[in-house]
Amino acid sequence: MQHLRWLGWLSVVVGGGFGLFLWGFRWRETPPPAPQTDDIRKLQLIIELVEKYYYRPVTQEELVLKAINGMFRELDPHSFYIPKEVQQQEEAEMSGGFEGIGIEFQIIDDTIQVVSPIRGGPSELLGIQAGDRIVEVDGKVVAGKGITNQDVIRMLRGKKGTKVRVKILRPEEQGVLEFEITRDRIPIHAVAFAGKVGEMGYIRLTRFSETSHEELRGALKSLKEQGVKGIILDLRQNPGGYLHMAQRIADEFIAEGKKIVYTQGRVPESNTSYIATSYYNLYEKGPLIIMISPGSASASEIVAGAVQDWDRGLIVGQRSFGKGVVQTQRYLPDSSAVRITFSRYFTPSGRCIQKPFEGLSAEAYERELEERARRGEFYDEEKIAMPESLKFRTASGRIVYGGGGIVPDIFFPIDTTQRIHSCALTAQRKNLYLLTAQAYLSSHGALKNKYTSAEAFAQKFKVDADLWALFEQKAQERGLGCDFRGDSARRDAEWFLRQFVGKLAYGEEARTRIEMERDKDLRRALKLFSAAEELEKTGRLDKNKYKGIIAQGE
Repeated sequence: MQHLRWLGWLSVVVGGGFGLFLWGFRWRETPPPAPQTDDIRKLQLIIELVEKYYYRPVTQEELVLKAINGMFRELDPHSFYIPKEVQQQEEAEMSGGFEGIGIEFQIIDDTIQVVSPIRGGPSELLGIQAGDRIVEVDGKVVAGKGITNQDVIRMLRGKKGTKVRVKILRPEEQGVLEFEITRDRIPIHAVAFAGKVGEMGYIRLTRFSETSHEELRGALKSLKEQGVKGIILDLRQNPGGYLHMAQRIADEFIAEGKKIVYTQGRVPESNTSYIATSYYNLYEKGPLIIMISPGSASASEIVAGAVQDWDRGLIVGQRSFGKGVVQTQRYLPDSSAVRITFSRYFTPSGRCIQKPFEGLSAEAYERELEERARRGEFYDEEKIAMPESLKFRTASGRIVYGGGGIVPDIFFPIDTTQRIHSCALTAQRKNLYLLTAQAYLSSHGALKNKYTSAEAFAQKFKVDADLWALFEQKAQERGLGCDFRGDSARRDAEWFLRQFVGKLAYGEEARTRIEMERDKDLRRALKLFSAAEELEKTGRLDKNKYKGIIAQGE
């Protein structure tokens, strides 16, 4: 699954809830200047004429919505109208959770595309991946039918325990993949994992929601009590969220009085600077590594940019998405809302990292990451196009760039070696690992008390003969016509079985730790403790030296 994670780049809608773009500020609404009466009358007249003479019945409500959406489509990719129902669902997702299949999605060319499955949700457990395209829901074709966000949410949301069948096209697979998904409660946790990995503390932050800062503080306190020698903050695939959460989280790492981010726009209230305080200071000293990817956007880039500009920590991974604009959200009388781009944000060195969008359609803007992939940027650092005109310097004088995301201090080419055997993936799609794990634990209840911790389980548990026999039995019952005698197929299936038994017996931490065994970028980051230490102390970084270190053993 990991080889497709980079595709989770532009969260717009969550399968039953919205994705997490940078929301920016919310002010009490002030009335806009009065529009020209002639212009408003012209629009009203057009709506009346279309409603009266169009060849098929069309309501005024329909026409107004089309006019609103058409207007926003011509502005920029981050300004849009949010219907009442969707707005309510988004707020629920940002503050707690929802019931559904657990995916973040967007609509591209009238097709539902999975941006990312939500960690621990039913879709992710079945193996639905970033980049998958949903073409049929419960026997109804949904591709190329003018489907809306509200339509998707209505089809995919539902009460816990209910089922929905979907058909999916996957870029590298031939034919249609079928899934039966049992809806569940999808709790939204900002910190997906926090624990000690080797001598480092590792925190995986997945979103910047209302609870993000509180969860991060709890994780930092716990790791410091465990005596970790440094912190790795994983912002890969984190699409952002609230600006004030980014400001507070960055403040935990940056010393008092230093600028974190500033914004500039056309109206006075859009011009703001955020300065680090003494109040949030849990980890202002000590080796710090921040992991980013093409799916890291907005609030993630604010944190990474501030840390990089002050030479506070080491940024590793691939170039981030490049969202450097801020939206204000204003509510309308019917509880719907509009989100309007009203400022750009700048890192402490003066960088705006927004990638170009002027003159581009929303579809072309969203496909920009695919263009990066075609250029080979995800595999070769030399393919990253950064013009000299966008060159800036960090506090110690190191060169950094604006105009298209955060370029890491040390580049990791995306790992393409961790391809999962097709038989192992088919077994996951048929839910065989979860069913096998449930059956195994029903007759091996003592396993839950055998290990002292989730970490101990992940390190020591192996697939025994009973577990494998149960898996083969379930595979036969479900008509899985696959041969697992080959080393690759069996190895991958056993890896999944360990994850699912661990999840049921010791919680999500056990599953995550087993999954991390194949996280090549995390292994690379763990080798860079001394680089982060050197950068913090001196403001300098010998890239070639540390590239040689991470290359050892690969």
